Amino acid sequence: MMRAILWCNATQPSQSVIDTVLEEGVPVFGVDAGADRAAEYGVEVEEVLGDLDSVDRSRWESALHELPDQSSSDLAKSITLLIERGYTEIDVVCVDGGSPDHVLGSWAALCETPGGARIRLHHEDAVAYRLHPRDGGLELDISEGQEFSVFALQPCRAWVSGAKWEVDGEPMSFSTKGLHNVGTGEMVRINADGVLVVFSPR
Repeated sequence: MMRAILWCNATQPSQSVIDTVLEEGVPVFGVDAGADRAAEYGVEVEEVLGDLDSVDRSRWESALHELPDQSSSDLAKSITLLIERGYTEIDVVCVDGGSPDHVLGSWAALCETPGGARIRLHHEDAVAYRLHPRDGGLELDISEGQEFSVFALQPCRAWVSGAKWEVDGEPMSFSTKGLHNVGTGEMVRINADGVLVVFSPR
């Protein structure tokens, strides 16, 4: 398995979140000005990805990799590039906060990028898992009484077992239908024939 970290340019996460993500030998890629944010945090950035319209170019020079396509976001382009390079696990930090369109754009990026990698967005109190049909199901160890949520990012059929409210191939679309399910102490297993995002407590 090849794992990479993408550092975006929104609200800086706490040290405890960073400590769960950073790992020696795992490269960190800056998403445009996210590279500057990571450097300010003392993190070594291997490469800067995106259209490079907001990063301090003079700071990086040889580490710049321009992705000029304006039809998708820097995050979507960066995820796609890393999947093309063979990365199978991508952890994304610094995605919270900012303008509402950028927040919604983060979820849209999970929908429009290809399968081939398990993608995790790290928030202060939760981890959001992108579940793509190409990548198989997701198993989560959810404690009894602990809440988790499942959202369909596109119309699909979904399966959820090991939870208080189970789903057996029912149609789902982008709605609040999967908000606040509850663990039973069993392993929660989630699958779908479309793209889901699953929020699990940190």
